[in-house]
Amino acid sequence: MSIDLKIGIIGGSGMEDPVFISDFKTEEISTPYGIPSSQLVLGRITNVPVVILSRHGPEHSINPTNVNYRANVWALKNTGCTHILAATACGSLRERIAPGHFVFPDQFIDRTTKRNSTFFDGPDVKHVPMGEPFSSIIRSCLVTACDKLDFTYHEGGTVVTIEGPRFSTKAESMMFRSWNCDIINMSTVPEIVLARELGMQYQSIAMSTDYDCWREGEDEVTMEMIYEIMGKNVSNVKKIIEESIMQLKTKYGKDN
Repeated sequence: MSIDLKIGIIGGSGMEDPVFISDFKTEEISTPYGIPSSQLVLGRITNVPVVILSRHGPEHSINPTNVNYRANVWALKNTGCTHILAATACGSLRERIAPGHFVFPDQFIDRTTKRNSTFFDGPDVKHVPMGEPFSSIIRSCLVTACDKLDFTYHEGGTVVTIEGPRFSTKAESMMFRSWNCDIINMSTVPEIVLARELGMQYQSIAMSTDYDCWREGEDEVTMEMIYEIMGKNVSNVKKIIEESIMQLKTKYGKDN
């Protein structure tokens, strides 16, 4: 199956670096839902058109609740994106998922409470199937990429998205473990839901930065801890994105 493949990349630290892509340009855009979190960086990776957006703003100045998810996702769709690769930091709820490991979830649990989670909040009601929310096609490409790059990863798993910006209590962390959640973050929902409403395939690239607060003997989670792990691994995230886009291009038989 051949399609006009165009990849939206949502991320943060380092993802918006234009050196990451070729033939790049920046674009300011407004949407019916307001201004996106950042300007768009448009260019190509492995000769596939991409659009990069910084979820929390270029200086990480927007907390998870205040991210304009609808504007962000609409902006990517409006620029022609068919797929979204979403980089995200996460806490690990499982011993086997150590800091620095990558996780490609296939399910989510929504524990957010304050976010606009649909484009259809008027009289035009739309119910979107969400039994298999993430893209199995992108996930298989990420697995192939990590195998080729020899990176440690976990295929599948459940991410629980909390409202934030505070971290979990130990009781909450233990509860999420009892629900068979594998990782925890603050950004997957409603991003994934909005992408599905607009017909785009979506897959998270989650990087474990800590053990949340359930694990005895661990220091309490801090943003400094998260930034340190992310800083060490941002180059690996770029490598995964580049290799997985090559895999997607091959899968769709497309060389734009």
